[in-house]
Amino acid sequence: MTLHRLPDLTWEDVSALDLARTVAILPVGATEAHGPHLPLDTDVTIAVAMAEAGGRRLSAHGLEPVLLDALPYTPAGFAATFPGTIDVSAGTLAALLTDIATSLRRAGIAALAVANAHFDPTHLEALHGAVDAINGSGDMRAVFPDVTRRPWGGRLTAEFRSGACHAGQYEGSIVLARSRERVREEIMRELRDNPVSLSSAIADGAQDFVAAGGARAYFGNPAGATAEEGRDTIEVLGGILAEAVLEAMAWENT
Repeated sequence: MTLHRLPDLTWEDVSALDLARTVAILPVGATEAHGPHLPLDTDVTIAVAMAEAGGRRLSAHGLEPVLLDALPYTPAGFAATFPGTIDVSAGTLAALLTDIATSLRRAGIAALAVANAHFDPTHLEALHGAVDAINGSGDMRAVFPDVTRRPWGGRLTAEFRSGACHAGQYEGSIVLARSRERVREEIMRELRDNPVSLSSAIADGAQDFVAAGGARAYFGNPAGATAEEGRDTIEVLGGILAEAVLEAMAWENT
């Protein structure tokens, strides 16, 4: 089996899939400020990389992974004051996700997996709420491995685990691996390390990047980013997604 891309298929192609073993994979990210060196769609780039890597693994298990177009607009309040950031309401995200699931369910697709690379707390809350609602319907299984939670986050890099990882080494490495030409490398290599933990700042009540200590919309060590680390991280993310789907659907031994 192969990794299908929904926009490339016809409706008859979709109906011909083994729908009981089909997993629709939705990459979710934000369009928001990622320092002076990374593109606004950095989270989307990471989410697509995760979705593709996870889809390849699911295909190797004999499943029918179908990659949906990425969802690039979501709550992004922490970066809302930076030009270029698109910040939508939590309700908009939740409604869109549940509507997507309804369409997939109508087609007979068994599962929806969310490959997420955006960690704004409002965004995460909306995702969890929508996934719970989809699962509560009883007609489709929705899977969302939240890498900000155990056990998934512990598999990622030291910078990610530190919480100082917005547009730093972790994210910069993945974008270098995926589309190096879109990284402002000269700027990136000159940026100083910003070891402030964004997750800790959020827990302490910060409401935006500036208040959290990221006046240029980055946290971590951008200058340390490498494409090699990015490629390794993409494979870890793909493994997390595939494992979560297999566990949720009890497909490991079928």
